[in-house]
Parts: sequence; structure tokens; C-alpha cells
Amino acid sequence: MIASRIRSAGMAALLLAGIAACGAAPQTSASSPAASGSAGGVDARTATSAADFGGFDKLVEAAKKEGRLHVIALPHDWANYGKIIEAFKAKYGIEVEEETPDASSADEINAVKTRKGQDRAPDVLDIGQSFAVSGAAEGLFAPYKVQTWDKIPENQKEPTGLWFNDYGGYVSIGCDAKKIAKCPETFADLLKPEYKGKVAMNGNPTQSGSAFGGVFAAALANGGSFDDIGPGLEFFKKLKAAGNFNPVETTPATIEKGETQISIDWDYNNAAYGPVMADKGLDWKTVVPTDGKYFQLYAQAINKDAPHPAAARLWQEFLYSPEGQNLYLGGFARPVLLPAMQADGTVDKAAEANLPPVEGEPAFPTEAQVGKAKEVLATGWGAAVAG
Repeated sequence: MIASRIRSAGMAALLLAGIAACGAAPQTSASSPAASGSAGGVDARTATSAADFGGFDKLVEAAKKEGRLHVIALPHDWANYGKIIEAFKAKYGIEVEEETPDASSADEINAVKTRKGQDRAPDVLDIGQSFAVSGAAEGLFAPYKVQTWDKIPENQKEPTGLWFNDYGGYVSIGCDAKKIAKCPETFADLLKPEYKGKVAMNGNPTQSGSAFGGVFAAALANGGSFDDIGPGLEFFKKLKAAGNFNPVETTPATIEKGETQISIDWDYNNAAYGPVMADKGLDWKTVVPTDGKYFQLYAQAINKDAPHPAAARLWQEFLYSPEGQNLYLGGFARPVLLPAMQADGTVDKAAEANLPPVEGEPAFPTEAQVGKAKEVLATGWGAAVAG
């Protein structure tokens, strides 16, 4: 069964319930290496590069001494995280504690805040762009620059290393061609009467990076811009008024049951559903809509108070190595270092060939534009789909 990163508001309640139930969760011992952030005389919590450890091998040594990495919101079939986690464990012999894979970006930020000082706090975060920007502004992250830092485009990272983009995809439309006579190919198509009650999303855009991207893509398809997400809200109002909007959040289970026959989601999620759903008798097709092309990368960040700070930094080094980046590519995601890897010949060409086709180069909103859009959605989304 494919896992799905629902990134819904409901997951926040689950995380809070888990925190309450584990109120006696072990606090990091003040004398432990993780608590002090020290390993071999190096303060891992303040290390801003592998050089601060005395080199990459010393970073590996410090991370192995900690022996653990605590992660949340990493479903195994989201951007190939299952294989990524197993490869990291096999390479370094570090235990990866996984929790709440279907948590949202908002839940990750909440866990950083509410679990400060606990061994159960997340060491690293995989979050939507808007949450990376707001989390950095709140002072939640530790600056760190991986060894491949200079290969990450300038507009894909915070200058001091508080966050840096890692992989992404285009907003796409997935459709079960066995249940839908003619699958939609554009946002305009989604308003057609034959899709009544069938158009779903992967989460709530105030909580979910995927759904946030979906509204932005709808805005671009309807006369909006990076400065104006308003037409995206208007589109979903129309979709709701037409009876086409399906409030059920897309998961592999809802697709298999036929509850979400059309889904607005990242192309790497929709593309990954294809081969698995084929085994279940479905014909899941993926298309990047030509009238609303929106590309977004998810960002990595290190918890400033990570209980395993050296392992957190080694995890980032692994993700931004050719091995880690090609593993993302194997999950239909487009890694941030893809252009650099194409240039130096380290890209997995077979995996690259499987990416959903799209024409043109992606454009990206600025931090200010993302922040403004987030504010608009926070006040307007509920009204857009209410009732």
C-alpha cells in the first residue's frame, strides 16, 4: 500500500494527542552527547558545515556516536522516502526512528515547538516552502551548509543555510481512466459537469504544501499571478458551487475505493500511484495541466534543538549527495541538484526518463509572495469551500 502524506489539519490533533499521551516522554539527559550537542569535543548543535567537525569523516563518527535520527512526516512512498531511509541506515548504521508519516508541514513545526528538550523532538524537517520561510523567521532552525551547497541554486536556499530546497514537482491532475470516460487535462476541464463530486485534493491548503500548490496553480490558470492567489480561491468557489469539489482528502485508500477519482496533487505522487494502482485494477493517469503550471520544491531544515544534531547534519549530507538526489528521482520527484547532476554526469538517466513530461522552465514565487499567498489562504479558504 502506498503511504500518503496527507498534511491535513486533523493530523495536528493526532500529534498533540500523542504528545499528551507521552507527557512523560524521556527528556534528553543534560550529561548526554545529544543534550550538550557535543561529540568528540565538537559542538554539533552549532556546526554550520562538515568542516566544523574536522571534516566529513568526523561528522560521520559523531553521528554514529549518537546512533539515532528522529523523523516525522516521511511516508515511504512519498518521493521514495522508504528507500532513502533504508539506504541511509545501511550506509551509516544509524537507527532512524519514524513517527506519524502522514503528518503535515504545520504538524512538523508544531512538534518542534512543543517537544523542545524532548528526545522525541524531530531532528530534521521536510516541509513546504511557506513553512520553511515562516519557521526560519521564528528562529526554529539551525544554519547548516551541506558539501554540495554551492550547487544548490541561489533562489532555492536561505543564504545562511536555515533551509534549503531538496526535491519537488509540478501540480498535476491524477485520474482513474477506468472510472472516468475522459480524464481532465486542464483546470478549465475540472469545471465540466461530468466531474460532479469527483475533484479532490491532497489536504487543506492552509496546512498542506500540495494543496497550497494546487490553489496557486489554479490562480495561474485563471488570470492570477505569484502576486495574486485570489483567482485560485475564486476557482475553488466555482468548483464548489458547480458541485464538482470533493472534500475527501486524497489517499491511496480513497483512490483504491473510488472515493477520489480525480486528484490535484504533485506529479510525483500521482505518477507513483500509477503502477501500484494498476495492480489493483485501476488505470491511474497523470497530466501536468497546461493552463496552470506550478512547480514547488520542498525544503529541508534542521531543528535548532535537535536531540541528535550530528545525525541530523549527516542526514542532510546524504540527501544532497548524488546517491540521495538520485533516490528522489527514482520516486518521480525532481531533485534540486538535477541540473548540476545532468552537467556532471551523475544523474540516473533511467529514472530521469520516467518523469511526467512538461514543457518549459519552472518559475518560482519569492518569499514575500509565498507569505502573502499564505495569509490570503488562511483567511479565505474556509469561506471558499464552506457549506
